[in-house]
Amino acid sequence: MPFVQRDSSGKVIALFADAGPDHPEHLPAGHPDLAALAGPDEFTRLDADLIRVIEDVVDVLIDRGLLRLTDLPADAQRKLLTRKGARARLKQGLNLLGPDDVI
Repeated sequence: MPFVQRDSSGKVIALFADAGPDHPEHLPAGHPDLAALAGPDEFTRLDADLIRVIEDVVDVLIDRGLLRLTDLPADAQRKLLTRKGARARLKQGLNLLGPDDVI
C-alpha cells in the first residue's frame, strides 16, 4: 500500500513505501490511480506469472490425487494441456516448482 506523489493536475507521478512531505497520500492496493501508473505491461507480466503458478498448483493437485484433469470442464482441460505442451517445448521451461519443493 504505497504513498503517492501527484502532479499539479492530480495525476500520480511517483510511488513511495513511506509517507513524506511531498507524498503524504496513501492509496490502497488495486486503486485505479496505481494501475494507471504501473501501466498495462506490468499487469500483463503479473497475470502471466500468476497463470504459471496456477498451472503448477493444478499439476500438484493432480499429482497428489486431489484433483483429476477430467474434473475440469472440457475447455479448461484443453487450455491446460495446450499450455503444458507449450511450456514443455521451451528450452528453459517455466516450472516454478522443483522436484524437491514441498507445499
